[in-house]
Amino acid sequence: MLTLTAQDYFIDPAWQNYVLLDVRSPGEFQTGKLPGARSLPLFTDDERATVGTLYKQTGPDAALLEGLDIAGGKMRWLVEEARRLAPGGDVVVHCWRGGQRSGSVAWLLERAGFNVVQLTGGYKASRTYIRRYLGEDRHLLRVLSGPTGSGKTPILLAMRSRGANVIDLEGLANHKGSAFGGLGEAPQPGSEEFENQLFAAFRDIPEGEVVWLEDESRLIGHVCLPDGFYDRLTAAAVVALDQPLDWRVNHLVACYADYPNKDLTASFSRIRKKLGGQHLKSAVEAIERGDFAAAARIALVYYDKAYHHYGERRNARVLGTVSATNPDHDDIALQILAAYP
Repeated sequence: MLTLTAQDYFIDPAWQNYVLLDVRSPGEFQTGKLPGARSLPLFTDDERATVGTLYKQTGPDAALLEGLDIAGGKMRWLVEEARRLAPGGDVVVHCWRGGQRSGSVAWLLERAGFNVVQLTGGYKASRTYIRRYLGEDRHLLRVLSGPTGSGKTPILLAMRSRGANVIDLEGLANHKGSAFGGLGEAPQPGSEEFENQLFAAFRDIPEGEVVWLEDESRLIGHVCLPDGFYDRLTAAAVVALDQPLDWRVNHLVACYADYPNKDLTASFSRIRKKLGGQHLKSAVEAIERGDFAAAARIALVYYDKAYHHYGERRNARVLGTVSATNPDHDDIALQILAAYP
C-alpha cells in the first residue's frame, strides 16, 4: 500500500483529487480536522474509550481483539459510506498516528476496490506540519491596524473583493475580538480547529504574495493564535487607519444596536473593572433609553486607551497611515490599495 507524508500530501496538488478520510472517532474529528477531511469513524467515542482502556489495563492483544469485534460488524457500512464520500474511489486514509485504525480501514477499502493511500504519522504528524508551516515566512504579511470601530473587517473584505489576498482572522474565529465580539456569531471553534482553518486559508494563496490581515491580540475570544504565526503577525509591516470618531461610533451602532439590550449590558459588564463603575452605569442607562451612540462613545473610552497601550507595547513597523476621506468601506479599501498595492 502506498504511504504519504503530511508535507507531500499538502504540497503536491496531485493528491488534492483524492478524498481525505478521517477514521478517528466523531469526538476527535469535532475537536480538529484536516482541511477537506471527511469523517469515516471506525469507532464511536465510547468504543474508542473501551479499546483504549483495555490497551492500558490488559494489553495490546486484548485491545486488538476487542477492536476486531467492534469493527467486524461495521465492515459493510465502512465500504458503503466510503463509496458515498469518495465515489471516484481515490482516497487518502488517516487516523491519529497512522497506526492500526487507518491501516485496518485502508486494507478493507483496498479489498473493496478503492485506490488507497495511507497518511503516515496520521493527524498528529499533520498537526506538527501545520504548526510549523504557520510559523514560516511563506507569504508577505501586511497588517491593517486601527482603533475599535474603524471597520477593519469590512474594509478588508472590500479589499478582497477588489482582488487583494485577505485572511479574515475574526471570521475564522467566529468572534469580533472584543467583549462584544461574540454577539450574533456562531460558536467558536477550538484553537486546534482554528489553526487548521488558518492553514487552509494560507495554502490557497500562492507563496510569496502579499496577504492582508487585521491587527489582533493573541486571543480572539477564546481562540488562541499559534505562537509561530503570532510572532509573524506582530513582526509584519502595519498600515494604520485613521478616521473621525463619529464615523467609528456610527459603525459600532450599525454593528450592535440591533442586539437585545440585555446582551449589550452583559457585554459592558465584562469590562466593568477596566471601564469603571460610573461609566458602566452611564452606558447601561444609555442603552435603556436607546441612545446607542452614547453607549458606544463610553465603550471607546476604554478601547481607545487599550489600543494606545497595545500600540506602545507592540512597537510595530508602520508603513504609513491612511486617513479615510469617506466612511464607505469600499472607498476606504480603494484608498488603501491605491497607497499600498
